[in-house]
Amino acid sequence: MNYTYIVQCSDGSLYTGWTNDLEKRIRAHNDGKGAKYTKSRRPVSLAYYEGFRTKEEAMRREWEIKHMSREEKVKMIETL
Repeated sequence: MNYTYIVQCSDGSLYTGWTNDLEKRIRAHNDGKGAKYTKSRRPVSLAYYEGFRTKEEAMRREWEIKHMSREEKVKMIETL
């Protein structure tokens, strides 16, 4: 399974990414081994995720979410 996810950082910002191991990726973000963006904004918490069969689907959805406004992302998170 592949996932597109959004984490909320300690400063309230949102970060979107994709992974094939969601728990491991969140741990990596919180250990400072994830994305450069989240390294200085720890801890992060999982706010939203979607599952996909293929890496390509997850990456496509990541791209779509990254092009949304913050308001659109918050609205999507709230519907979860």
